[in-house]
Amino acid sequence: MVVTRFAPSPTGYLHVGGARTALFNWLWARKTGGEFILRIEDTDIKRNTPTATRQVINDLRWLGIDWDQGPEVGGPNGPYLPSRRKDIYDKYIKQLINEKKAYYCFDTPDQLQVLRDRAAAEKKNFKYPRPEHFPDESDASRAKADGLPVTVRFAMPETQITVKDLVRGEVTFRDAELGDFIIQKSDGFPTYHFACVVDDELMEVTHVIRGQEHLMNTPGHQALQDALAFRRPIYAHMSVTVSATGGKLSKRERPKALWKAIKDKADINLEKLAEAAGIGAEELNTFLKNKTWPDMSVVDAMARHLGLRLPEINVVDFFRSGYLPETMVNFLALLGYSPGDNREIMSLEELIETFDIRRLTKSNSLFDRGKLLAFNTEHLRLIGSEKLLRHFQDYLEAVESPLISADEKLLARILEINAGAKTLADIEQKSKFIFLSNEQIEYDEKAVARVLLKNDGLAVLRVVRDRLAAMEEFTEDNIESMLRGLAEERRLGLGKVAQPLRVAICGTTVSPPIFDSVNLLGKENTLARVDRAMRKFGCANQ
Repeated sequence: MVVTRFAPSPTGYLHVGGARTALFNWLWARKTGGEFILRIEDTDIKRNTPTATRQVINDLRWLGIDWDQGPEVGGPNGPYLPSRRKDIYDKYIKQLINEKKAYYCFDTPDQLQVLRDRAAAEKKNFKYPRPEHFPDESDASRAKADGLPVTVRFAMPETQITVKDLVRGEVTFRDAELGDFIIQKSDGFPTYHFACVVDDELMEVTHVIRGQEHLMNTPGHQALQDALAFRRPIYAHMSVTVSATGGKLSKRERPKALWKAIKDKADINLEKLAEAAGIGAEELNTFLKNKTWPDMSVVDAMARHLGLRLPEINVVDFFRSGYLPETMVNFLALLGYSPGDNREIMSLEELIETFDIRRLTKSNSLFDRGKLLAFNTEHLRLIGSEKLLRHFQDYLEAVESPLISADEKLLARILEINAGAKTLADIEQKSKFIFLSNEQIEYDEKAVARVLLKNDGLAVLRVVRDRLAAMEEFTEDNIESMLRGLAEERRLGLGKVAQPLRVAICGTTVSPPIFDSVNLLGKENTLARVDRAMRKFGCANQ
């Protein structure tokens, strides 16, 4: 039976690259009737955050990726958090030490840096100098007592290692490239590279599908498997996903964009910015000096405070930008993979049916945001009305939109009149004016100048106001008939009549169809907003 796994580190939100890895593993398990395991690699105790763990789980579920074994599900090979499996790892580390396949080290960070600098000066790759005689348990105890960091390194076999990969064929690594690496940190916890090898064996993982960046780690993993007499899973290292600039799609794009925006603005109140982000002045200053990257929730809080829109990079970013999970799954599934025909817009069921791990491609895949937006436009059109309504409600709740107060019937109507929208965010932004108080409407200066203050816009608006006021039945059909009749009467295009009314009721030139917009807003609020606009821009109602 095929068993795949996804093993993210809970040190940040789920990046779309990680989501793609999870998706490919999940698709292969579902296609073959196998099992998919979620394992949260929480061995980095200092950097783990409960928020990140929760977000990873929520994001996977939003995408429709479920797991047969893992957190909140259980399974026969748990626990699925390595931080709770320390006794298991300790047993195998002790075995390697006893068999002289691993050894204790007591180097300080400064000492290791000296060795790295020396290798760099000699233009050599750094390779840890293995001691002639391995320290024993008593040496490790004395080192701990002296306050030295005690780690354990795996003694790599001094031979070349060939990795057999489904995507890249056979890749051979010379022994000069392969040095002894740490398998147990000074805090007593295993490194990711050791924990994943042990867990893959004990959880009976048959296929490891992961990013190309992990290919360099695979020789060490295979050497550990041999040293511990473990099975060897089948490896498939996916292509790199690159951004429009050609660089690897990085989780640092958002903090980098924020950092640049802050640097480019001279009038930002840094004290208020730190307060809005819930951090101290020192932490903010460190970020601005480009020394460390803050937690993503801090980045998002600062962006909201400054009114910045940062590039989406994590799954939750795309959710909050109004993309559908069906879109994300469809788009991610085609990054570095070809289903073998000309189809692009595909349902989850179709992706499972056509998925074949052997069709993963070697070449880099472009994260084309324009194509993603086109995919979302198409999925918004194709998705059933009930499912679309549920997605819209989830989105409105997440962004704390005033639309969340609407009942399902009204929300369904809003979705209907916004047919052709590109994102749920577009629909929310275009329709939000209906749910604001009249005094909350803010006018776009360019819209006012171009529509109300030119070409008799205010004069036309006044006529529209009078005819709306005289209307006995305030229906969509009557509103349309009146506006079209006025345009014909004045020998104007419909836009010359509709746009002044649109700016008056929503503050911009963008809204759902004007007839629906006025009808949904209602007669009283429409007249009040028109009066407010005319007073504000110089044409008081008589």
